[in-house]
Amino acid sequence: MSGLDALLLNPSLHDLLAIVKGARNGFVYGVKVRFPHALIMAILFGRGDWKTRCRVIYQATKQHALNLAKFVSLYKILLLLQKKANGGKERSSDTFIAGLIGGYVVFGDRTAVNEQIVLYVVSRVVAAFLPRAGVPYSKAPMPDGSTLARPIPPDPRYFSVFAAFAWGAVMWLFKNRSESIQPGMFNSMTYLYRDSEVWENLRTLLWHNK
Repeated sequence: MSGLDALLLNPSLHDLLAIVKGARNGFVYGVKVRFPHALIMAILFGRGDWKTRCRVIYQATKQHALNLAKFVSLYKILLLLQKKANGGKERSSDTFIAGLIGGYVVFGDRTAVNEQIVLYVVSRVVAAFLPRAGVPYSKAPMPDGSTLARPIPPDPRYFSVFAAFAWGAVMWLFKNRSESIQPGMFNSMTYLYRDSEVWENLRTLLWHNK
């Protein structure tokens, strides 16, 4: 083992280096998630020439990647500070407090990218309150010897009701209060439900939307 590897594996530096790797993983994950999404949206719904579209793709990818890197770093820093302030002990409320502050600082500004990320998180939080299927959590061993509960799917009966209510609500909103729908979803629903009502010939019926 080299001297550098020994330094990186020093237990006393673990918490600090975890912040560095958290920032790295946040940035990489942001690029992997946002770039293909922004590219597809630019192809389907983009306006202007490709120079303008590429600029939009770059800006969206940059903001998503940097914000995730910032949030993961800040979250881990806040956890570490709370742990030290509590005599080295972790409390169940530490994660909520760190997420609360990090969410406000990093994602509090309303931008298109932040709005999409926050709405994604909200949907997962809401879905987490659905009753789970009648299967006990399985435990996956972690590198530090602890265990992490693996997700299990929602109970199919409750999920069916949840899906029905979600689609019924969003279709009513699109018809009656479309100004309240998030822009990305509004564009998708317009393409699916309103644009499909209009055509001029066989070409715009089957080959091109307009």
